[in-house]
Amino acid sequence: QVQLGESGGGLVQAGGSLRLSCAASGRTVGSYTMGWFRQAPGKERDFVAAITWNGGRTDYADSVKGRFTISRDNAKNTVYLQMNSLKPEDTAVYSCAASPLFSRTPTIPSQYNFWGQGTQVTVSS
Repeated sequence: QVQLGESGGGLVQAGGSLRLSCAASGRTVGSYTMGWFRQAPGKERDFVAAITWNGGRTDYADSVKGRFTISRDNAKNTVYLQMNSLKPEDTAVYSCAASPLFSRTPTIPSQYNFWGQGTQVTVSS
């Protein structure tokens, strides 16, 4: 089993930055693709970004391209999401997830086996 725990969320003004971290425990996630998803109140969970097991491939939602960067440190069993130029519409609960499709960057939640509890990101205008 993999346990995932997010941190780094908070309240920030529009145009600001936040860096989310997702620490894994229980087992290494070095052989998993890791993804970030977000869910705003009353909306479905949306794909944000994903990174393959060795960081060789990344994928982003169109809405965050050029502003967000996903990265990972397998030695620390941790994945990061650097979020710059934040907008009010980025407000959501952000969750990290692990997928066994280690060489791909799936965008569908059902293709991820393990999930964290999420961290709230609020962007004020």
